[in-house]
Amino acid sequence: MSMIRRSNVFDPFSLDLFDPFDGFPFGSGSSSSGGGSLFPSFPRTSSDTAAFAGARIDWKETPEAHVFKADVPGLKKEEVKVEVEDGNVLQISGERNKEQEEKSDTWHRVERSSGKFLRRFRLPENAKAEQIKASMENGVLTVTVPKEEAKKPEVKSIQISG
Repeated sequence: MSMIRRSNVFDPFSLDLFDPFDGFPFGSGSSSSGGGSLFPSFPRTSSDTAAFAGARIDWKETPEAHVFKADVPGLKKEEVKVEVEDGNVLQISGERNKEQEEKSDTWHRVERSSGKFLRRFRLPENAKAEQIKASMENGVLTVTVPKEEAKKPEVKSIQISG
């Protein structure tokens, strides 16, 4: 297994890119493709990917660690990747493949998303990125990033003369 927000609140540690034109037939959104993009340097995604890209991730801080939990139902641990880039950016990615269509099948509804997802989080300075652990159970990926112990102020006794 490799390493990997549930809130409408601004998260200064998240590196998610907000695209105000997402969903419009013009601009840089995921439903437009190729030429005419207002932001040609941003990576393009398919609409399938956009549906899965919103993979929900909770981030909590305990006294000992930062804990990330991601819902990735139906994925095997081999299909999820957890990495640390530049020493302090936690990157969680993966891919859910589309089901194979048989000519004899008749689809009535397709609601489950497929495609690639990628989430990035800037880790605080107290994170021990070299000691990250990841596990997956029942479709939930848990990434634990230990924290450095808070340095206690050193108390120095001074002898009173006199």
